[in-house]
Amino acid sequence: MQFLSNTNIKFVENRKAGYILSGIIILASIVSLILHNGPKYNIDFTGGTLVHLKFEKPVEIESVRSAISSKGYGDSEIKHFGSNNDISIRSGLERSVGELSTTFEKIIEDAFPDNPFVVQRVEKVGPKIGKELVVDTLLAIFWAMILILIYVMWRFEFKFALGAILALLHDILITIGIFSIFEIEISSTTIAAVLTIVGYSLNDSIVVFDRIRENLKVKQKNAEAFVETVDRSLNETISRTVITSLTTLFVVTVLFFFGGEVLRSFALALIIGIIVGTYSSLFIASPTVVELQLRKSVTK
Repeated sequence: MQFLSNTNIKFVENRKAGYILSGIIILASIVSLILHNGPKYNIDFTGGTLVHLKFEKPVEIESVRSAISSKGYGDSEIKHFGSNNDISIRSGLERSVGELSTTFEKIIEDAFPDNPFVVQRVEKVGPKIGKELVVDTLLAIFWAMILILIYVMWRFEFKFALGAILALLHDILITIGIFSIFEIEISSTTIAAVLTIVGYSLNDSIVVFDRIRENLKVKQKNAEAFVETVDRSLNETISRTVITSLTTLFVVTVLFFFGGEVLRSFALALIIGIIVGTYSSLFIASPTVVELQLRKSVTK
């Protein structure tokens, strides 16, 4: 059984359409990040106490918010966590976990005497730990990019390394931007997913770069031949690219729907990253290499 065999898609010829699409999404992402004062971090980064309650019957979020606010905790963030029976309460107050959890439990018990609940989870993260986690995250992404740049330069050429890095930055920015646009919290598991996306997207680009290098050995290295070779290489590897992406996407989608609320943001980031990463390897990484090669040919 063959899948997408003998395709003749003009990826390089249509690269400007890809640039425009990416530019629109990235612009929307940047605007969203500016309007929201950066990504929406969860308790892992901001610090505070998080309490998850599971009610026997569905409960209205506004009723819970009103009960909590009436007792002087109006700055707490309250939302459904999964089903309408589950509520999460996040507070940035500097109090002990047990004290704050007990306070919230007492308020809810008094407000909903006919709807019993159980405490499923209580977490506390100090603000100092949250700030350190943000710094560590940025350093992890920075060093990953540096090592990738060195590796691809060593294995290929600088133009390939630059194409790979631009594709990775493209994938990360769009993933974070989509989280910001839909006001989805970024947790430590989301960052783990972003780093996974970096490796996944790079692997896809390396496969294409390998094929380009192999095909260049039998072609003259003039500009026209280079464009033709890149298109040919992308078409030769597209079957592998799409099959790999789809099979991974199937697994991650199942994880998103059945992996539980804690893993949902992780799975969502992977879903976005796989789709965007597949797109960028076809319309960003390789076309960037072509742009650099064409400029090099013009200057000669």
